[in-house]
Amino acid sequence: MLEVCSDMLEVCSDMLEVAEEANRAGDFDLAVEIYSSQLADLQQPDRTLSLRKADSLTRAGRIFEALDSYCTAASLGKLLPEELPILVETIARTLREKELGTSNGYGKSSSSISSGGEDGVESDGECGEDDALDLFSCRLCKRLLHEPTTVECGHTFCKSCLDDNSDSNSSVNDCSQCKQLLNQKDGGLPHGRRLDVVLSGLLDKLFATESRARKFWIEGEVLWKNQNLSDALEKYNAAVDLVPSSGRLLCQRAELHMEMRNFSQAVQDGNILCRMKPLWTKAHCLKATALSEAGRNDEALQEYLLCVALKPNWTKVKLEAQKVLSEVFSLVFENQDLPTPLHPLQGGVATRLIKPPALLRTLRPLTQKPSSSSQDSEFSVTKSPPVDESSCRLSSGSLSAVESSTKSLAGVLAALPAPPGGLKRKHSGDGPSAVFNPPSKLPRPDESSVQSLFVGRSFPVELLDSGDMECSLCMRLFYEPVATPCGHTFCLKCLERCLDHNSNCPLCKENLSEYLATRGYSKTLLMEEVLQRYLGDELAERKKIHEEEMKELSNLNQEVPIFVCTMAFPTITCPLHVFEPRYRLMIRRSMETGTKQFGMCIADELKGFADYGCMLEVRDVKFFPDGRSVVDTIGVSRFKVLSHGQRDGYNTAKIEYLEDKKVEGEELGELLKLHNAVYEQANNWFTSLKDNMKSQILSHFGHLPSKDPNPQASPSGPAWCWWLLAVLPLENRAQLTILAMTSLKDRLIAIRRVLVFVTRKRPR
Repeated sequence: MLEVCSDMLEVCSDMLEVAEEANRAGDFDLAVEIYSSQLADLQQPDRTLSLRKADSLTRAGRIFEALDSYCTAASLGKLLPEELPILVETIARTLREKELGTSNGYGKSSSSISSGGEDGVESDGECGEDDALDLFSCRLCKRLLHEPTTVECGHTFCKSCLDDNSDSNSSVNDCSQCKQLLNQKDGGLPHGRRLDVVLSGLLDKLFATESRARKFWIEGEVLWKNQNLSDALEKYNAAVDLVPSSGRLLCQRAELHMEMRNFSQAVQDGNILCRMKPLWTKAHCLKATALSEAGRNDEALQEYLLCVALKPNWTKVKLEAQKVLSEVFSLVFENQDLPTPLHPLQGGVATRLIKPPALLRTLRPLTQKPSSSSQDSEFSVTKSPPVDESSCRLSSGSLSAVESSTKSLAGVLAALPAPPGGLKRKHSGDGPSAVFNPPSKLPRPDESSVQSLFVGRSFPVELLDSGDMECSLCMRLFYEPVATPCGHTFCLKCLERCLDHNSNCPLCKENLSEYLATRGYSKTLLMEEVLQRYLGDELAERKKIHEEEMKELSNLNQEVPIFVCTMAFPTITCPLHVFEPRYRLMIRRSMETGTKQFGMCIADELKGFADYGCMLEVRDVKFFPDGRSVVDTIGVSRFKVLSHGQRDGYNTAKIEYLEDKKVEGEELGELLKLHNAVYEQANNWFTSLKDNMKSQILSHFGHLPSKDPNPQASPSGPAWCWWLLAVLPLENRAQLTILAMTSLKDRLIAIRRVLVFVTRKRPR
C-alpha cells in the first residue's frame, strides 16, 4: 500500500521523487501507480502530473492509456512540442519493431535508414536509397554524368559539379575521390575546363533518354537558382516525362512545387516517391513537409512518425513530428463540433476518449487483436459504425457510439476502418491519406529488391562499338587513354609523341604548354574501366600488340636505338641535352621498356653513323616545361654495328658487343708491365697540367681512376684508360679507332703514343 500524504490538496513531493527514481530504474509501472495515486488525491487535475504520468505510461508501452493522460494535460493547457519527445520516440520505436521488423533500422548493411546526422543532413547512404551509383555516375552529384569533364588525376565529374565546387575564392581544389590537388580551377585553359568529347558522345549514345533528361534537369536547376521558377518547373516536368522513375528528380520537383506554394502537387510527387522508395526517409520527410504546409497535419504526422521510425537520430524531423503532434492535440480541443465539458474529469467517459484521429490511425497497425483481460475493460463502449476513409475527424456520432460499447479502447482503435488490401499504402494523388500504413517488413539483403539498389545502368551491348573508343592518332583502340585539358582523348604514347613535336592539341590546336609542363599524363580511369568491362577481348588484343612492340624495343641486340651525337666510353659519364622530338621519343621508350639503355655513335657522312659505339645507361632524367630534358647517362659497354636501320624517326642498329681478348703466361706479364708504365705516364701528364685545366677536367670527369690490380677483369679493360681517352685532346676518329680495339695491349700502346705526342707538343 502506498503511503497517502496528510494534505490531500497538495502533491506529495516525496512520492514524486520516488516516482522519478522508479523511472530512472526502469520501473515505469510503479511510477504510473504513484502518479495515479497522487492525481486521485487531488480535487482538481494537475497538468504537470498528468504529463509525467503520460510519459511513464508511454515508456511502459501502454500508449493507449498514455493518450488519456496526454489529452487531460492538453485540456488544461496546450501541449508544447518539447513536452512530446517521449511519445514520438516510443511510437516510432514501436513502428520500427512491429512493422519494419527490426529494432535497428535496416541493419548493418544500410545504416542510412537507422542513422543520420544530428543536423538532419542526408548522408551518402541516402543516395543509395535513391539511385544506385555505378560506373557512369558522377561522384559529386551521384547522378548520370552530364558534360563529363576529366581532371588532372584521371577522375571524371560533371562539368557543372566542378564549377560549383570551384566557386570559392581558393585557387586550389582537390579531387573528391583521390584528394589530389587540382592546381587550377580552369584546368589551365582560357575558357575553363572542357567536357570530355569521347565520354560525352558515349553517354549520349548509350543512355540517350537519361542524358536528355539530365540536360533538362541541369537547365531547371540553373533557372531555379536564378528564381525563374515557372520556366524551371517546365524543365523539371520535361525531365520527369523522360525518366519518371528517378527519385531524386521527383524529390527536387516536389521541393520546387513547395517553393512555388503548389502544395497539392508537392504531395502528389511525395506520394509517388513513397510508393517508389518506401524506405527512403527523405521521401517521407518531403511528403510530410508538403502535407504540413498544406495544413493537413493529421497526415503529416503519420509521415513524420515513419521518418523517425526509419531514422531515429534525425533530430530535425523528430522536432517537426513533435510540433505537428502538438498541433494535432490542440485541434481536438479547439474544434467546436466535439463535446468539451467544463472540467475534463466531469464529462464522463466520452470526454476521456477524445484523442487525435491521426494518432489513432497511426497506432492502429500496432494494435493486436483485443483480448478480454481486465486491463482492456476500463471503458464500456459499443462498436462504432464504419468511418469514411476520407474523413480526418472523429464525428460526434462516433463518440456517442463509443459510450455504450463493451469493448476496450484497443477495440475501438481496431474497429476503425482499414483501407482495402490490408497494410498497403494508399496513394491518392491529392486527397488526404485515410490510414497510416508503414511499409511491410524490410527485405533481406539477398532479396531482389535489395539487389536492385546495387545494380548499375544497363544498355544493349551492341550499342557500344570498338569504333567509339578509337584513338584519332593511331586509329586503334585506346590503350592507356589520356584526356587533355581541352577534352580530347588519345593513347598515352600517341599524345606524348605528338607533344614531342608540338605543344598544341593534335585535334583542336589548343595550346597545352602548361599541361606539358606538369607532365600530368594521368589515365582517364572511367575510360579504362569501360574498356576493361565492355571491350575486354579487344583490349586484350590491343595490349598484346603493345607488349609485342615493347618486347621488340627492349631487345638490345636486334634493334638498338642509336643516339648520333658524340663519343662515349665505358664507365665515363655522358650528360645529354635532349630537345629533338625523335630523341625525346627514343629516351622515353628506353625508360618505358625498362632497359634504360641506348647506343651512342658519332656521325658518318656515308652511313649516317659510325660502325662502332658505346652503350649508355640512363641514370636520371630531368624534364623542362617545354618538353626538353637533361639526361644523365654513363657508358656501359662497347659494340660493333652489324646493320643500320631506322624506327619512328630515330636510328637503330643490329649490334654485337665487344670484349677484350685475354692473354696468359708471358704475355700477361708483359701486359702488366706495360699497364703499370702507361698508368704512371698518364698520372705524370695529368699532374703536370696547369691548375685551371686540371680543374675543368675534374669538374667534368672527376679524378683519374685508380690502377686496376687485374687489368683484364673487365670486358672493356681498365676504367682509367677510358677516362684518359675522354680527356686527351684527340679527334673523334682517333678516339673511335682506340674504342674499337679488342686488344688491351694495342690500346695501351696507342695511349702511350698519344701521351708522348701531347707531352712533346705542350709549350714549355
